Amino acid sequence: MQFDLIIVGGGLAGLSLACALRDTPLRIALIEQRPPRRPEGWDARIYAISPANADFLQKIGAWKHLDQERIQPISAMEVYGDAGARLDFSAYETGVSELGFILESSLMACELWENVKRQGNLTLLCPGSPQRIEMREDAALLGLSDGSTLSARLIVAADGRDSWLRRSCGLEAIDTQYNEKGVVANFECEKPHRGRAFQWFSDEGVLAWLPLPGKRISMVWSAPDDLADQLVALPPEALCARVAEAGKNTLGKLSLLTPAAAFPLRLMRVPKVVTPRLALVGDAAHGIHPLSGHGINLGYQDARVLAETLAACQPWHDIGRLNILERYQRARKEEILLLQTSTDALRRLFKTDLPGLKPLRNLGMNLTNRLPVIKNTLARYALGTL
Repeated sequence: MQFDLIIVGGGLAGLSLACALRDTPLRIALIEQRPPRRPEGWDARIYAISPANADFLQKIGAWKHLDQERIQPISAMEVYGDAGARLDFSAYETGVSELGFILESSLMACELWENVKRQGNLTLLCPGSPQRIEMREDAALLGLSDGSTLSARLIVAADGRDSWLRRSCGLEAIDTQYNEKGVVANFECEKPHRGRAFQWFSDEGVLAWLPLPGKRISMVWSAPDDLADQLVALPPEALCARVAEAGKNTLGKLSLLTPAAAFPLRLMRVPKVVTPRLALVGDAAHGIHPLSGHGINLGYQDARVLAETLAACQPWHDIGRLNILERYQRARKEEILLLQTSTDALRRLFKTDLPGLKPLRNLGMNLTNRLPVIKNTLARYALGTL
C-alpha cells in the first residue's frame, strides 16, 4: 500500500498530527497496536493543557466534543520554596480567563481517535506493529508484523520515549537519569480548591496538586526512587495522610480515588529529530522533567508545526526531503531546548545543598513574586501567548 505519510503511534501527538492534516490532499496511514480506552472513574494520567494548545485542539475539531464537566480551568497557581518562599500566578492578574486546563489523557485520546476514524484521507491500521524499515531515496518502506509492506514519502515517529523507529533509523537519544519517579494518584478533598494548582519544592522532591472538577485533585510527586517506592506501597489511608501532610494540609483531609502508580523520570535530548524521510514528534523527540507540566504541550506543538510545514508544501514537493523537514526542526528547537534547560536547572537548584544556596534561591522566588512584569512574562510564556 502506498501513502504520502505514515504516522507510527496513536498517542496524543500522533493522533493530533493526523487530525491537523485532515483538510490536506495527503494520503495518510496511522499505525497503532490498540485503541485508547476510558477507565472507570477518573483517569490517573492527567495533563495540564495550555490555552494555546486548547486552541490547537479546537482548530483540529477535538476540543468542542470533549465533556466539559471533566475539564477544570486553572484560575491560579501557588508555588512554594523550601524555606518559606512563595510565587503566585493569577489568571485575573495576567489578564486572561484561565492559566490552563486540567483534563484526563484518555478523554483527549478517545476523542482524537474518534476523529481519525471518520477522517476521509486516513487509513487506520489497528492493530498494527512495525517490524522493519528500509529507507530509499524516493520512499520509505515499512514492514508490519502481519507481513504487509507500506511505502510513503515520509514516516513520522510518534511511538513514544523508547521509540522503535528512532532507534531503527540511528537517531541518537541522550538520556540523563534523575533517579526519581513520578508518583501519580487522584484524591477527593475536604476543602474546595477553587481552581487553584499547588506546587511545593522540598527535600523530598517536587509535589504538585492539580485541580480536577469538583472537590478533587490529581497529584504528581516527583520523588527520589526510595521515597517513591515507599509512597506506592503505603495503604490508602496512610498515603492520603502522607500526601496531605506534604501539602501542608492545604485542602484538608484527602481520600484516595485512584491507586498510586509510579514511573521513572529522565531527561532525554535528541540532537536531530529529522533525517531524510523521517520526523520525530512528542515523546519520541524529547523528554523533560514534569515539574513544568509542559510534556504534552510540547508534543501538541510538534504536531501543529509539522502539520503546518507539510500543509504549506505544493503537490509536487517531496515532503520527505531533508530541506523540508529541517524547517520543522528549526521551528521547534528553541522552545524545546529552553524548557529542557530551564526545568533541569530548576530541579538541580532545589536539589543542591550547598551552604548559603537555600536562602538565595528562596530570596529569588520571593523577589520574582514582587515583580509583576517578570511574573506576568513567565505566566504568558506558559500560556503560549508570547
